[in-house]
Amino acid sequence: MKTLWLDRRPRIVCAHPLYDLKAALDIRQDDSACTQVFSLSDLDNYIEEAEILCISMLWKDYLLDRAPRLKLVQSISAGVDHFPQKVLQDRNIPLCSARGVNARAVSEHVLSFILNISRRLFEARDDQKAGLWRTPVRDATNRVQELTGKRVLVVGLGSIGRRVAHLCQVFDMTVTGVRRTVVQEVEDGIHIVASDRLHEAVAEADFVVLSCPLTPETHGLVDAAFLSSMRRDAYLINVSRGKVVDEAALLDALDKGTIAGAALDTFVDEPLPEGSTFWSRENVIVTPHNAGDSQFYARNVVDILLDNITNMENGTPLRNRVV
Repeated sequence: MKTLWLDRRPRIVCAHPLYDLKAALDIRQDDSACTQVFSLSDLDNYIEEAEILCISMLWKDYLLDRAPRLKLVQSISAGVDHFPQKVLQDRNIPLCSARGVNARAVSEHVLSFILNISRRLFEARDDQKAGLWRTPVRDATNRVQELTGKRVLVVGLGSIGRRVAHLCQVFDMTVTGVRRTVVQEVEDGIHIVASDRLHEAVAEADFVVLSCPLTPETHGLVDAAFLSSMRRDAYLINVSRGKVVDEAALLDALDKGTIAGAALDTFVDEPLPEGSTFWSRENVIVTPHNAGDSQFYARNVVDILLDNITNMENGTPLRNRVV
């Protein structure tokens, strides 16, 4: 501990435009010297004193050259693709993600999408604004749906994907998950298929849920071939990263009726541009990349941050270490 912090608690700088990590630390009565900033200009004033930088959204690569005391970068988000990992590795500065911090929130968001689509709550909201009392139709195939027996394919069986699977099982849906290789065909009631059978699995699903990280393998994973493998009455749900989906191919599939619709929380360009045609499509539900947000988010990040401070002091492995 003395070699790290000179016999004192570390100097932490928390930087995020929304989350007040210092307030969450204060609740824990942690005696670390912590500064909270909400803008890049304020971060510029404090970066030189940072020994631990807890940050997301405000990251800029030049910050590394202005932080000579930096010993740890703790991401506030689960995604870390915006950090210069090779540079951090070369400078021997660990980078830890917030993986798992929002698993409950994101999985509940996915279930909300599924319920919204199945019970046509988006349609009911539009009818409310129009003062329209919509009555059931004779055609049973065009009615609101029950979830029992629906088939869900989860692409990405991490902490989020597994919780999505659990919630779907509670509603008596059948869940299939995709792995690179299959060790056992059923895990906790989840049917497992290898990634080389992805398109075969896609063809059987009512809902295809993307909860995978953005990697070279998943970049553009959902392309025209993927979408053409889906059923015409199936829906795509994306709570991973926008670049996992080829948006031009998705728009084409929506235009042609290749799939029934999509529920999207992430996009290639964010905020979603005002002129994007996703806004006006009746068969698309848009949320502003807030699937992981909740009243507990800052508290959950602080759990990881404090664990990693202790781990650094004790010389034990860091939680969620990426670099």
